[in-house]
Amino acid sequence: MTNIDTNIFESLESEVRSYSRGWPAVFESASGSWIRDENGRDYLDFFAGAGSLNYGHNNPVLKSALVDYIVGDGITHGLDMSTVAKRDLLETFQDKILKPRGLDYKVQFPGPTGTNTVEAALKLARKVTGRSSIINFTNAFHGMTLGALSVTGNSMKRAGAGIPLVHATPMPFDNYFDGVTEDFHWFSRVLDDSGSGLNRPAAVIVETVQGEGGVNVARPEWLRALADLCAERDILLIVDDVQMGCGRTGPFFSFEIAGITPDIVCLSKSIGGYGLPMALTLFKRELDVWGPGEHNGTFRGNNPSFVTSKVALDHYWSDDTLHKSTLAKGEKIHQAFTELANQFEGSVSTRGRGLVQGLVFDEPERAGKVCALAFDEGLLAETSGPSDEVVKLLPALTITDEELDHGLAILADATGKVCS
Repeated sequence: MTNIDTNIFESLESEVRSYSRGWPAVFESASGSWIRDENGRDYLDFFAGAGSLNYGHNNPVLKSALVDYIVGDGITHGLDMSTVAKRDLLETFQDKILKPRGLDYKVQFPGPTGTNTVEAALKLARKVTGRSSIINFTNAFHGMTLGALSVTGNSMKRAGAGIPLVHATPMPFDNYFDGVTEDFHWFSRVLDDSGSGLNRPAAVIVETVQGEGGVNVARPEWLRALADLCAERDILLIVDDVQMGCGRTGPFFSFEIAGITPDIVCLSKSIGGYGLPMALTLFKRELDVWGPGEHNGTFRGNNPSFVTSKVALDHYWSDDTLHKSTLAKGEKIHQAFTELANQFEGSVSTRGRGLVQGLVFDEPERAGKVCALAFDEGLLAETSGPSDEVVKLLPALTITDEELDHGLAILADATGKVCS
C-alpha cells in the first residue's frame, strides 16, 4: 500500500489555493447550511460555494432527482446535442423565468463556468457591433480567463495574466466618488466628444452588486441611467448576474429592481441548482448572429446540471415565496449589521441587498481577523473588496432564521473582540 503524505495538500497541491488557507480543515460532508469536517466538527456556512449553493448543500429535492437520473442511465455528457434533460430545462426556464418577466431571450450554453458565459457575451457583442472595446467599471470582477480578466478591476488578478489586457476601459461604478461627481457626466461627455480619444464601445458590462469588489450596490436609478445611455448610443448592455442572479438579491434576476432589460445576461453558479457546473448566456433574439460551432466547449452539455436546474426552477420559482423570504432574511442581516455599525461608529459600516450583505471595516485587516475568529467558532465567512476590508455574507437562500441568528451572533461577538 502506497504511503500517502498526510500533508498532501501542502506537498502536492499548487500554492494557488486560497480558501483552504483561511479555513484550515478537511471537509467531508454537508447538508443544508452546514458543512462537516473529517473530525466531525460542524460549521455553519455563510459562503455557499461563493454563491453556487443558493439552495444549500445536498438539497434533498434536487438530490433525489439527480440520483434517479444517474441510476436511470441518463445522459451525462452531451456537448450541444438535443437531449430530454436539456429540453425539460429550456421549457421550464421559458415558462417559469422568461415569460413571467416578459423576456424574449435566446439561450446559449457556453461552457460550465461564469468566466465562460462572460467570454461568450464579450465575443457576441463584438461580433454584433463590429467594435472591439468594452466599458467596464471600477472594482468589477468578471472572471479569470483573458477576456473576462480584461474587464476585471482587481490589480492582483489582472497582473496574473502576464500580458497587457487591452480593449477595455474602466469607468467609475455608482458612488465611486461618494456622490461628489455627477453620475455618467464624464462617461457621456467622452462618448460624444470626437476629440476624446475613446472609441465607441461594443458594450458595457456591469454587475448590479459587486460581490468580489466589496458588496458595492448600484442604485436602481443609476442602472436605469446606464441602460438609457447605452440605448441612446447603440451600445449593448451586458449584466453579469453570475453571482447575484438566481435569487441572491431577492428577485430571480438582480436587475429586475431597476426595471431594465439588458441586451445580454450572464448566468452561472446557482443556475445549476445543486452546485454542479453550468452557465447560460442570454441575449435578445436579434443578437443571435452566431454561426454553428462558432463558440463552443466540450462541457457545455452537462446534463445532470440541466436536471437539477430544472427541478430548482420548478420547486423554488413557481411563486414568489423564496423572493420574499430572501428579502426578509436580508433585512435581518442588515439590522444586525446596522447595530454593529452604531456600536462601533466610525469603524464599521454596512451595505448590501437581499442575501448578499457586507460588514465594512475602516481598518481592512480587521475584516480578516473577524472571519478568522468566526471560523474558530464554527462559521465560514469570506472577505472581499480591493483591500479585503469587507466581511461578505452569502448564506444559502434556504437558511433558517435560527441558523441565521446563530451565525450573526458569532459575527457580532467576533466584531466586538476585534473592534473593542
